[in-house]
Amino acid sequence: MLTVEEAQSRVLQGLVPAASELVCLEHAVGRVLAADVVSNVTHPPCDVSAMDGYAIRNEDVQALPACLTLVGVSAAGSRYLGSVLRGQAVRIFTGAPIPQGADTIVVQERAVLSGTEVFVSEGAAFVAGRHVRRAGLDFQAGERLLKCGSRLTSRDVALAAAMNHSKLLCVRSPRVALLATGNELVHPGSEVPQDHIVSSSPYGVMADITVWGGSPTNLGIARDDNTDIRERIRGARDFDIVVTLGGASVGDFDLVQSALGEELKVDFWKVAMRPGKPLIFGKYDGVSFLGLPGNPVSAFVCALLFLKPMIFRMLGDPSLPWRFIDATTNSPLPTNDERQEYLRCKLAYTNAGQVVASPVHTQDSSMLSLLSRSDGLIVRPPLDNAKNASDFVKVLTF
Repeated sequence: MLTVEEAQSRVLQGLVPAASELVCLEHAVGRVLAADVVSNVTHPPCDVSAMDGYAIRNEDVQALPACLTLVGVSAAGSRYLGSVLRGQAVRIFTGAPIPQGADTIVVQERAVLSGTEVFVSEGAAFVAGRHVRRAGLDFQAGERLLKCGSRLTSRDVALAAAMNHSKLLCVRSPRVALLATGNELVHPGSEVPQDHIVSSSPYGVMADITVWGGSPTNLGIARDDNTDIRERIRGARDFDIVVTLGGASVGDFDLVQSALGEELKVDFWKVAMRPGKPLIFGKYDGVSFLGLPGNPVSAFVCALLFLKPMIFRMLGDPSLPWRFIDATTNSPLPTNDERQEYLRCKLAYTNAGQVVASPVHTQDSSMLSLLSRSDGLIVRPPLDNAKNASDFVKVLTF
């Protein structure tokens, strides 16, 4: 059997970023940029006030108290068109352009308006430029502020809008088709006949695909029948990755390989890991194919370890798809066998800031409730020595 690292390397071979497309800002969060983004504007476009108050000449308030003559108002979107001369003041509001001739803002708390006279109170000395945001303080037109390959956050989207972009060139989201297999499965919300269970794995994996930046399509549930499986996967070329859930093992009803026949070119089958050993990878009708185990925890772990890096590679996202941390285990762990093991665990912190990993009490791969309450996976390499409580372990965090 392949090691996890060997299998991960092979699923990524030949994958390249998908084509690019223009994406409206409203739908850009989480997308990956296909090109650098250069600002179309300078921000702020001119000197503006950072406070509500009065725009004045600094030389007029060097001797306090001072009395100035109000000559106009400057508001955001409606600037004062005249100049501020010696002994004059202009009422100004936050974000409004600084009138010509003014170089300082007196905040309204230090001034009293009486008719057309502005009385500036005594206090700390004024410095030229006080409460003035200079043109280009944030960024200049032509400045490259967002880089190709960046995954856009809400903050990035706001910045792109301020840069006067309504659309951004992004990598197309990889299209991933999912097909669950099994006579025992019914759709969520259905009546559940005796000897049946509700299909859950596709919904968890589709949610992950969406979070990772892909675009999932649910092909439904195929019966344990070669013809039904083939019919539901027909049209695989419309997708970048085809994923099946279940049917990848060696039981009488594990039919994925036989159903897809010669059109499925298997690269490898089985990985030295727990959970998730019966994993199929190859090409089906020229499209990347992953056959995940049917048990929901196994499907989750395999998707995290293999499908996630495939999506990142197709997005051109250079960041690592996983985050590992060091922790101490609060429970002893027996010697591991030849397979790399992934143990669900809860994480907590000591007063000293040390991370403590608590393996859940049962590692059965059908138990979604424990997966839902877990924070990560303790990763145990093949033939790892037994661990005592307080020994260090590596944790792949969710």
